[in-house]
Amino acid sequence: MRNWVKTALCLGVALQADAINAATPENAAPQEAPRPLLRPDRPGAGSGSGDDLTLAAVQVTPRPVARAAGTAPLQASRATNVAEATANSLLQDWIGDFRTRARAAGLSTATLDAAFKGVTYDAKAIKRDRNQSEFTKTIWDYLDSAASDARVTNGKSALAARQALLNRIEQTYGVDKEVVVAVWGLESNYGSYRGDDDIVQSLATLAFDGRRGAFFEAQLVAALKIIEAGDVDPRDMIGSWAGAMGHTQFIPTSYLDYAVDFTGDGKRDIWSDDPSDALASTAAYLKKFGWVTGQPWGVEVALPQGFDYRLANRKIQKSPADWAKLGVLDMDGAPVADHGAASILLPAGGKGAAFMIFRNFAVIERYNTADAYVIGVGHLSDRLKGGPRIKGDWPRGDRALTFAERQEMQRRLTRAGFNTQGVDGRIGPKTIAAIRDFQSAKGLVPDGYASLNLLKTLR
Repeated sequence: MRNWVKTALCLGVALQADAINAATPENAAPQEAPRPLLRPDRPGAGSGSGDDLTLAAVQVTPRPVARAAGTAPLQASRATNVAEATANSLLQDWIGDFRTRARAAGLSTATLDAAFKGVTYDAKAIKRDRNQSEFTKTIWDYLDSAASDARVTNGKSALAARQALLNRIEQTYGVDKEVVVAVWGLESNYGSYRGDDDIVQSLATLAFDGRRGAFFEAQLVAALKIIEAGDVDPRDMIGSWAGAMGHTQFIPTSYLDYAVDFTGDGKRDIWSDDPSDALASTAAYLKKFGWVTGQPWGVEVALPQGFDYRLANRKIQKSPADWAKLGVLDMDGAPVADHGAASILLPAGGKGAAFMIFRNFAVIERYNTADAYVIGVGHLSDRLKGGPRIKGDWPRGDRALTFAERQEMQRRLTRAGFNTQGVDGRIGPKTIAAIRDFQSAKGLVPDGYASLNLLKTLR
């Protein structure tokens, strides 16, 4: 009964907060491209069906619209205050129970006392967690921001300002400094916005809420271990509402496993203005998951007329020479250099740009599973090296499917005999395979692209 009350109450607070809106906007630097939300290095972030977010629909975190002070209805404000007070009381009860589990995990009473001092229920974190699946961008809109002129200019300035540090990181880990800086640029706008949420408070609220309780409780335990190790004081442990921290947005479990003390001061400090440990930790993370020195993430390619779109499949790998025999060439009309086995990726179907992707694509994917994010990091890093913009066209007349429409597409595909193996609103490998099968059966181009036109055909 108590769990039911807790869940209903949390949802009620989130809905009430949404109804009255925020009196003031977040104190966020203008990030040009909101980050995709799915992160494979963050266990539990994937969907229930195992279908990862990919291609044209990119989840983004909504930012509240500013409203003039005093316009929220007084009644709604009072109702919210009452609900939050009750939720906070239940949260304190939960923290009392959690402390017993945390002590069993080896955490000291002193650490727990310091970490939970002043922690209260965070309705904003619940609201964001509830809303995150509803907001989408097309991949071309995302990439327009991810590698915008401003982000490229700022990235080149960051490379110049930290040249000695980044050269040392590149020499130590074998990861291109431009790739490290591109991750930095997308995760925190080169350190200008690292998040300002209290990590312990956010994680405690989300773990108490229970929707993804086991995941967030594991992150909370990890955060407390970081505090106990002396790497950061509790109230200086700040970041995003879901627990990502520092210049390159590590979550606590990833921090424990992969963060490094590159400065040699005895602390793995990813929070301070000095980005040294954070940037080195990102390179160490990518190296750990198999970064191949000297290999590109991918290369934009032109496909020949009559190309068999069924070959554009991550499971199908060929050498660049073999792809060239099929007419797949770089944008200058030459065979792609031999960087190893590669697949063809069509992030917006046959009407969009095409890429030949290598192992390092999958390594960046360990940082964030969205194809748009990986291409964003890769393309931004290429631009930082002086490379060109993406030359291929995009189907800019299309719009991204809403979350409900993606779910509808999965239901209709499955009912038509093309099983997506789950209805979770995420267009990943299983759904793409079902789309290809449906397209082939209907005599359509089997490019796996989840478009509004395809949904209309299913209807």
